[in-house]
Amino acid sequence: MLKCAAMIISFSDRVKVPDDVLISNLQGESVILNLDSERYFGLDDVGTRFLSVLTTSDSIEAAYNTLITEYNVDGAVLRNDLLALVENLVSQGLLIRTNP
Repeated sequence: MLKCAAMIISFSDRVKVPDDVLISNLQGESVILNLDSERYFGLDDVGTRFLSVLTTSDSIEAAYNTLITEYNVDGAVLRNDLLALVENLVSQGLLIRTNP
């Protein structure tokens, strides 16, 4: 669980892309744009994969379980990276989190 000033993000949460957000992919990288706020965020190929798995999984934990098999990384590092990415994108209005 990650605690920040505005929210607590749990591994049981699910994330999705809001209707007013567009994602453009080019050569494995992504740009995420919120049409209402005009905020945008760029992701490299690893970040793009993280986002894809996060938004198609039933929970952040399910995404973690998928990604830990794909990347040679310490579990704690992956957990922190996933939660930091979710926190950043949610705080910018580029993702929304829901409880299952």
